[in-house]
Amino acid sequence: MIVVENLVKSHGKTKVLDGVTLTVKPGDVAVVLGPSGGGKSTLLRCINGLEPFQGGTVRVGDMTLEAGLSQHGNTARLVALRRRVGMVFQQFNLFANMNVLQNVMAGPRYALGQSAEQAEPTARQLLERVGLSDKANARVEDLSGGQQQRVAIARALAVKPEVILFDEPTSALDPRTAGEVLSVITELARSGQTMLVVTHAMGFARQVASTIHIMHAGRVEESGPPEQIFDAPTSAVTRAFLAQARQS
Repeated sequence: MIVVENLVKSHGKTKVLDGVTLTVKPGDVAVVLGPSGGGKSTLLRCINGLEPFQGGTVRVGDMTLEAGLSQHGNTARLVALRRRVGMVFQQFNLFANMNVLQNVMAGPRYALGQSAEQAEPTARQLLERVGLSDKANARVEDLSGGQQQRVAIARALAVKPEVILFDEPTSALDPRTAGEVLSVITELARSGQTMLVVTHAMGFARQVASTIHIMHAGRVEESGPPEQIFDAPTSAVTRAFLAQARQS
């Protein structure tokens, strides 16, 4: 599904990603953990074609992104990629000029070319799935942060992506609303949705992940199933990160 090989990304002289390699198989829930500044969000943005990179490759199914690919002159290719790879951001990124239903319909209408009549039934089903069927006509600004993030998840699902990338989906939320969002993501995992999730939610990672990748200083330090990462980590970086996380 996703194969990242020797990915290198730099900002000036700073190497943000330093040879990252990982694989996400169909049906996997891959979780990326690690201290802030380790390159986790940048990795997701490179996979989704939002940022170019200087070395390595990203393969999503039969599509390959290579070093140096820019937004200019590759619009059709990147649009095709984003039909297959949905993304949910930290800050929701909903369209303030649209109501909730229109936000969920936006992808099918403008990326897939569906009419409003075609897109609306699926959008309503997805709002029911994330527990917001009663908010279809609400304005985005009238929703709580957790509700906005659930709308963002429904919007990502609306184009029926093969994989969804989650970039710290609960970092801007209080514990209660974070729990609501994590419940929705857990349900998606149980349904077989392929996902790559950057998070600091340790309980979620232990319970839901099929594979955990620990990132530090632009590298994947250790990968394995949750029980190995949490109970028998082999890397000193992993042990230090988990010890700090337990104290916080």
